[in-house]
Amino acid sequence: MKNVPKLSPNRKNNSKSEKEQGVRINKYLADAGICSRRAAEDLVRQGVVKINKEVVSDLGRRVLTSDFVTVRGEPVTIYKNLIYILLNKPKDYITTTSDEKGRKTVMDIVRKRDRIFPVGRLDRNTTGALLLTNDGDLAYRLTHPSFEVPRVYNVVLDKKIELDDARKISEGIELEDGVTSPCEVLVQPTDRSHITLELHEGRNREVRRIFESLGYEVKRLDRKSFATLSTRGLARGEYRHLTRGEILQLRLSIGLE
Repeated sequence: MKNVPKLSPNRKNNSKSEKEQGVRINKYLADAGICSRRAAEDLVRQGVVKINKEVVSDLGRRVLTSDFVTVRGEPVTIYKNLIYILLNKPKDYITTTSDEKGRKTVMDIVRKRDRIFPVGRLDRNTTGALLLTNDGDLAYRLTHPSFEVPRVYNVVLDKKIELDDARKISEGIELEDGVTSPCEVLVQPTDRSHITLELHEGRNREVRRIFESLGYEVKRLDRKSFATLSTRGLARGEYRHLTRGEILQLRLSIGLE
């Protein structure tokens, strides 16, 4: 029995515990490409590192997947130089980076020095969840129909919808660019002019065209969620950076991890 290494019976549990407790702040900043671990410790000493808007003073502080980290006010993610922002888009803003007619764009709300762009489009009068990023791979997958990314809309029509029309929409409607995919349609029992619709295609003006094809006018259209992201807790016109956990969950949902 000589020279047989002794193993701690709690080693497996300890590893799991370390994973649950996150990584040290210096390693987190180094993995994100901000600086070396030693330089990260200097940043902490300078008081310019914050976790969840609180200054980090402990060099041993650990970062969880749900934590929001900034250095000198700039968000830090585990992906070098990549930015992920969720905007609750208000009406009367164009979903482009610029507009030749001088109209307001979403970039007038989200003012960033770094180049970012909106993922997909919400028309001028549509409100709700809009992602802005500079992650091209992510944007491609989120907008390509083959990845069937879910989009949930709250719709208000000019009149009550016939239940037979709701059934037709759920099964697929013939539009000028082809038949829409089957989708989930929920009609509010107390007011059939209010509908929740979940789509997985993302065609141009798809929701409005679906209802227009059946003789309805969309009076209000709000995208409540896009992929794994929701506007819950985000007022109209407000935006925020995604947390590390949200970025991981979003990328996992489209097979990027």
